[in-house]
Amino acid sequence: MKILGKMQRRAAIWILGAFKTSPLEGIEAIVCLINIKYHLQKLAGRSQICSATLPANHLIRTFMNDHSGNHPSPNPHSIDSLTNRQKTIAKDHLIDSNNKLYGIFPAFSPLHLEFKLDSRISDQFSDRFSFNLASKGKNRQKHMQQLDKMTLQSSFSPNSAIVITDASVKNDIATSISHIHIFNHPLIKMVHHTVYITSTEAELFAIRCGINQACSKNNISKIIVITDSIHAAKKIFESSPHLYQLYTTSILQELRRFFTKNQNNSIEFWECPSHLNWRLHQVVDKDSKSFDPQPVLSSYIS
Repeated sequence: MKILGKMQRRAAIWILGAFKTSPLEGIEAIVCLINIKYHLQKLAGRSQICSATLPANHLIRTFMNDHSGNHPSPNPHSIDSLTNRQKTIAKDHLIDSNNKLYGIFPAFSPLHLEFKLDSRISDQFSDRFSFNLASKGKNRQKHMQQLDKMTLQSSFSPNSAIVITDASVKNDIATSISHIHIFNHPLIKMVHHTVYITSTEAELFAIRCGINQACSKNNISKIIVITDSIHAAKKIFESSPHLYQLYTTSILQELRRFFTKNQNNSIEFWECPSHLNWRLHQVVDKDSKSFDPQPVLSSYIS
């Protein structure tokens, strides 16, 4: 790792023509290079995800422990059947891929109906969902006014549900919070804690819980999701394989049922960055940061 780090440093200095004593973090930022450690982690993660796109009868897939239910009979040659000594002899990359795919992403399926051409929600219900991005610069106040107007109109509609989500990660413990506002109903608060997940996963889980709660209510024809992580919401409709497919598949299945109930059902995603300090999102943001979860067991990451 030190050798690779030195190579990247020399390359960055050569590109900029900087002094040899220049700080590494600074020249990497100017040249738009990420730390070599994180770059290798990204490449390793992508190579592990590629294993899941192989057909079910591929030799590599036969060695993996597929717990998705597609194979009712256990494979006698799977990694689960190996002894500890045999696992140490086996290739590390294969073991890592197996742990990643069927430990963290047990429902990973590149051929899932939600991702097939002409079967995707973006193909069949393209007019049922929309994104409203926050304006940059001087239009900040205008976007806040639009949020106020939209929530005022929706709060008096018995057929609308407003879902405000936020997430935070502290001490390797993620907190996902959803506030669901429905006309003539008490405020619904949903709080979940989990460990060792990214902030994007926590945001997607908060969105998923909020949408599920809104869809379970009768006579709801319009769902409005307000989040400060619009990039996470856009992941829901991405058809290419990605790390968050487990969450997005569940959300897409729920939305498909919601859209097929009535042709007028729709969902809107509104971006609300934290720096806007919009009142309703501030409440959710304050709730997510008010928790101070402590891990039961201390952990060290090398």
